[in-house]
Amino acid sequence: MTTFPATGAPAAAAATPAFDTVSALLHSRYSCRAFLPVPLPRATIERILAAAQRTASWCNAQPWQLHIASGATLQALRTALQARVAGGPPAPDLPWPREYRGVYQERRRECGLGLYDAVGIARGDRAASALQAAQNFTMFGAPHVAVVTSDEALGPYGAVDCGAYVANFLLAAHSLGVASIAQAALAAYPDVLRSVLGIGDDRSVVCAISFGMADAAHPANQFRTTRADPAHSVVWRD
Repeated sequence: MTTFPATGAPAAAAATPAFDTVSALLHSRYSCRAFLPVPLPRATIERILAAAQRTASWCNAQPWQLHIASGATLQALRTALQARVAGGPPAPDLPWPREYRGVYQERRRECGLGLYDAVGIARGDRAASALQAAQNFTMFGAPHVAVVTSDEALGPYGAVDCGAYVANFLLAAHSLGVASIAQAALAAYPDVLRSVLGIGDDRSVVCAISFGMADAAHPANQFRTTRADPAHSVVWRD
């Protein structure tokens, strides 16, 4: 049986089974970019949702709301998104990063090049890289996609809460052997998502999560991103 340490843990707490489980999930999860066309049982999805619902949020507002598309609805969404991408510029509800600079640009570049190397795209081949990017709008063949929205009146704080929810959804899915990928790309066209899924104007589209069973043999699922040493992300002030 897994046990959890009491509050007020000692300064040099020993590892516990619970910590080992969380650490293993965090180290082994990856963003899946090729899925098998096999729908998940509804009970499996509901287990993931029940776990992710425990996410901490500002004032316990729990602002996330999901629209989960499968089957014919998902196919309609794929078709509409691909037509919209070809027909005009993106118009996301939430502003995209103004720029990636310094180490953030370096990490972004490393991620992209790692994917391209895995799927055999030569550096500088813009046509092939554009085709790979377009796979976002097929949801990489996933049998399910969850569009994550927040109450628009909550602004950035609602989006931050949704980010925490997304992270927990991904981990809960992985713990059940379900592959997933968080996608900002789909949030670029909230008009399409609203039209197909009936999302109200009072909701801000934050991102989407495509999920299902991984195509383990696909080369896109063979590469892994790196992480910086924690020391790069912490400033100690004693």
